[in-house]
Amino acid sequence: MNRAENLDYILRQLMTDVGKQYALPASLSDKQRMMRALMNIRQPIPASQEFLKAQDWELQRQTEEKGVVSLDGEGILLWQGDITRLQVDAIVNAANSQMLGCWTPLHQCIDNCIHSAAGIELRQACHEQMQAQGHDEQTGKAKITLGYNLPAKHVIHTVGPIIPQGMVPTQEQEELLASCYHSCLNLAETYHLRSIAFCCISTGVFNFPNERAAEIALATVRKWFALHQTPTITQVVFNVFKDNDHEIYQRLLTED
Repeated sequence: MNRAENLDYILRQLMTDVGKQYALPASLSDKQRMMRALMNIRQPIPASQEFLKAQDWELQRQTEEKGVVSLDGEGILLWQGDITRLQVDAIVNAANSQMLGCWTPLHQCIDNCIHSAAGIELRQACHEQMQAQGHDEQTGKAKITLGYNLPAKHVIHTVGPIIPQGMVPTQEQEELLASCYHSCLNLAETYHLRSIAFCCISTGVFNFPNERAAEIALATVRKWFALHQTPTITQVVFNVFKDNDHEIYQRLLTED
């Protein structure tokens, strides 16, 4: 079975799972887009080993084509790019309180990107944790899963505060954002992870002002390390995607 045939098999199974039927696209890129869109709307239900083998083969090919990035050095690092390319012990996902990923097909939020690159097992793993918990995840808390088809070994999912459009964050919301970073670091340390990559939690669609979010992120990480003399964690990456976030973090790191 070649790549196009493998994708057609994946698409037919996903369409069965979501209860929708479409014509199969002709081009490889269109097949991949449809695969992602169907994955985004698929409920967290079990899948056959045959399907998972086909899915994993395709997603790992996509990862190879994007290129895996491994960063050298210890301490706090800054890197701009797609977080799903980072080969670290854990990447941090800015999740919603359901912890099930983004349901909007092809949405460009980090939650969607991470789930799409990891595969359907990530939503299933999150679903099982949330079912066991019995309620939505609280803001400022975190959960850990495997990374599945990501270069990262794990994903740490955290729910950041949502700021109403045009409003200034309250002190409580700032403390909740700090709690996200604190919870992620504690979880990574509990699992004896050595490297963790943070996204810009609560910025973007959650409307937390970028500069203030970066200030809180850096201050919280530094305070955490000051309280842990010999932590397992030796590398913290602040991953940014947009140029303005890169400028903010670069400036803040240079000023200190």
